[in-house]
Amino acid sequence: MPQSRMMLVVTGDDFGYCPRRNQGIVDCFQAGGLSNVSLLVNAAAAKEAADLAKRHNIPIGLHANLSEGVPVCESLQTDSTLVNQRGFFHGKMGFRQALQRGQLSIKQVELELRAQVRLFMELTGHLPHHMDGHQHVHVLPGVRDVFAQVLSDLSIRFTRVPVEAGLHSCTWLPPHLHRFYSQVEQDALDSIPVFTRYGIRWPHMYLGLTTMGHNMSVSNLQRALHLALSAGRSGSSSGGGSDSDQAVVTAELMVHPGYPSLPQQGGCGEGPDDFARSDDRQHELSVLRDPALLEVYRQERVQLCAFKDL
Repeated sequence: MPQSRMMLVVTGDDFGYCPRRNQGIVDCFQAGGLSNVSLLVNAAAAKEAADLAKRHNIPIGLHANLSEGVPVCESLQTDSTLVNQRGFFHGKMGFRQALQRGQLSIKQVELELRAQVRLFMELTGHLPHHMDGHQHVHVLPGVRDVFAQVLSDLSIRFTRVPVEAGLHSCTWLPPHLHRFYSQVEQDALDSIPVFTRYGIRWPHMYLGLTTMGHNMSVSNLQRALHLALSAGRSGSSSGGGSDSDQAVVTAELMVHPGYPSLPQQGGCGEGPDDFARSDDRQHELSVLRDPALLEVYRQERVQLCAFKDL
């Protein structure tokens, strides 16, 4: 068999969100459409998800959550800078706004991150193979430093650096998403020196912002793979995240497959959101296990793997 040109970690985010998301992710893994999952430990079906990962031998990491639902650390569930008056995290944009205003205690962020790792270990029986941030909170200013400290202290080797080749030439993203993703990218670039200083690794390339939901198609994924291969081989990747032979590009593709959540079933304490209930979840599942995409991987010599394989 010809040597692979790319080792690709296809990570299903939000594992544990609800039973239907869990089932879709397992179906996708069994069909060869993903190779890795990221667990929300504060989600409604987290224990079920951890049990499914054990049963089906699915490589699993931690999707650290500081923006949706309720903290894991009991002391932070009331009278905490991380939660609103109803006891819930501030939300994707609310967390960013509170952080920017200096209203969040970074010490409390650290306590919650460590509590989530502990719960992950209770659920799975081992440390996360990797750790990233739900809604990319792990690369935000201030958070990135304590996040890196926690990973270093616990010997969690891998994270995610969401810098995607081709983001700025992507024509199908609406302006508000393009602005948000561009800020995520800048935050991620600013995180690289911090992660490097703590000895944390990540794949050379990242994909997934331009191929989420209805924007996922075999042709769009093939475009993203080509751009990642080209950038990785030219040395313009976001960093040396792997010790392997530089002739092989390492990459992570972030995906959110599943079956749409039912009303009042799942979530992280407030019920499922519009993202979870969207038909986009099943659309991603269909594309990821499409034989045409699996043939693209074969033709392009892309080998699916997990973080523990890098």
